[in-house]
Amino acid sequence: MPKYIIERNVGTLTADQLSAAGRMSNSVLAGMPEVVWVKSYVSDAEGKIYCEYMAPNPEAVLEHARRSGMPANKISEVSLEINPAMFM
Repeated sequence: MPKYIIERNVGTLTADQLSAAGRMSNSVLAGMPEVVWVKSYVSDAEGKIYCEYMAPNPEAVLEHARRSGMPANKISEVSLEINPAMFM
């Protein structure tokens, strides 16, 4: 299944707001078994969240964002995953 990185412009969120967003995302995902949230990174300095998802297509990622009330300002499909161990 394709992997995507989603950039979300959210501003600075409190711990409670972030928790509520995560719960809402999981609730929506329960009805979208073809979409998988892998992990996310929060950048308070940039006011952004970067999320890693697996989904059949970008439209499914956008639909999850719509249902969960979170922005999906940029969706990038991952073409290759690399890590430091590959270059030793």
